[in-house]
Amino acid sequence: MERNKKISCMISLVKRMIFGLTLWRIPVMVAIHHTQWQSCLLNLPSVSKVVVALCLPCLVGIFFSLAVILHWFDGLQTFMRYICHKSWLGGWFMPQKRSYFALQLPKRWWVFGLDLALHSDIDVYQFKFFSELIRDKVLENDNVIIMTHEPNWLLDWYWSDVTGNNISYLIRDHLRGRCRLRIAGDLHHYMRHSCVPSDRQSAHVQHLVVNGCGGAFLHPTHVFCNFDQLYGASYECKASYPSFEDSSRIALGNILKFRKKNWQFDIIGGVIYFVLAFSMFPQCHLDHLLKDDTFSGHLRSFFSTVWDSFTYLFGHSYVSSAGAMLLLVATVCFVPSKVSRKKRLMIGILHVSVHLAAALILTILLELGVETCIRHNLLGTSGYHTLYEWYRSAESEHFPDPTGLKERIERWTFGLYPACIKYLMSAFDVPEVMAVTRNNICKNGMKSLSRGVAVIYYASVFLYFWVFSTPVVSLVFGSYLYICINWLHLHFDEAFSSLRIANYKSFTRFHINSNGDLEVFTLAVDKVPKEWKVDPCWGDSEQKQPQQSGFLPKFPSKWRAASLKQDPVNTVRIVDHFVIEQTGKSDSSGLINGSIDP
Repeated sequence: MERNKKISCMISLVKRMIFGLTLWRIPVMVAIHHTQWQSCLLNLPSVSKVVVALCLPCLVGIFFSLAVILHWFDGLQTFMRYICHKSWLGGWFMPQKRSYFALQLPKRWWVFGLDLALHSDIDVYQFKFFSELIRDKVLENDNVIIMTHEPNWLLDWYWSDVTGNNISYLIRDHLRGRCRLRIAGDLHHYMRHSCVPSDRQSAHVQHLVVNGCGGAFLHPTHVFCNFDQLYGASYECKASYPSFEDSSRIALGNILKFRKKNWQFDIIGGVIYFVLAFSMFPQCHLDHLLKDDTFSGHLRSFFSTVWDSFTYLFGHSYVSSAGAMLLLVATVCFVPSKVSRKKRLMIGILHVSVHLAAALILTILLELGVETCIRHNLLGTSGYHTLYEWYRSAESEHFPDPTGLKERIERWTFGLYPACIKYLMSAFDVPEVMAVTRNNICKNGMKSLSRGVAVIYYASVFLYFWVFSTPVVSLVFGSYLYICINWLHLHFDEAFSSLRIANYKSFTRFHINSNGDLEVFTLAVDKVPKEWKVDPCWGDSEQKQPQQSGFLPKFPSKWRAASLKQDPVNTVRIVDHFVIEQTGKSDSSGLINGSIDP
């Protein structure tokens, strides 16, 4: 009964938290609220404890935040301006003065917020502060939660790297088993790994939690399913959101939805394919493809022509071969560095080969279409202005001019009247321009064309080839991402950022119960609403006190989902719940709580 009551209370907190956390990209935040701040110890350098105790209201929440990689791009100036140099944020009091912090919570629980900056490790000043704090303040039976913006235990395993030496030394040699939980963000999913009990090796950290579901897009979970070791101890995955099966299924969207989600990719994709096929235009000897009587004969002749074009590309062409080599370099560099150079080269060659084969097949199909239209007299090859000549003959037949008005208009406009119509019809009759120029090249060679005519021909070919090639290049690249993410576990960032999934949001909340045990709840919303409206329950009464604690208003958000079925308050669910038991429950000193200033 008590547990059900706690769960219902946790779900009710979504009204106060879910909207803000789906918009903020802060991987790790700490928000604490209680009713007896007069007994708290706030060690602030510029404000005395007495003044703080007198000025703060009885019901107040405090807010601490960790700096992420994005904050360090400007040297932490924005973070210091809006977090450390401000006092209030959305009704939450912010006593934080550094980018790292230590909080002493009730029942002998501690929270260490470490700033990894751009180096995936803490500096010597942080190490000195936390090591001295552990030596002087943290008791033998205390419990510590370590928060970082980056889950280096997963990333080090994935990239086969070793980072965070100072953090490792702090956990293993200073805390010595008192670190009960590590939590981080950065990866936009939820995963929890718990240590496997063993007589041979005791775990330095009991639970490893990643929750970065407030990010702009979703990250896969199945890529990290094989992680099982940290500091010599064994771990197993207890929870993941989305599940491994759902994560693998979502990756299929790279094949089906890549072009829809990334239509801007058509611009560069079509240009790349045209560069690969540039030297293959025109194909003058395609008669043998139309002479075979059987389907197998047509198919055999077609792929034989594709192979001949492939050998010609690397043996005689300049533009296409140079484009293929540049694309090969780009694809090899695009493969993540976690695999060996040999495998990167093999993956790059296979990737380029598929693109090159697709470009050559499209080239021959386009040329076959032009050849077929010429054979069936659907396209003329006598000149560039056959459409205009047909127009003049039809005009003279159906609209005779016995007074000679057309000749006078031509004379009065200095020839612009027929010339404009003539060249406009030629410009809109792109297939005929392609057919006539192709016929001239096949008869007299490329050298017979002037530079302007050659530019017009290749521009005409590009218009049609770009339209045909863009769906194919997106399909090939999306299939490459799907194969890499599901079979090779590569490109976990690129394969899911391309899908732009805004759903699967979650956040984690902690509760220290009366026994001193830490209850951890992770609440999630599978589908985020796309349309919002003003909440009519959000009234003027909740705007009159801008410094009112953020957890007090019944309706803290001005906005709510347009559809009640998609409202996060109605669709939220608990995806993970576990309890970390306190060690040494007999110590009564755990009632003291506050923050320790660096």
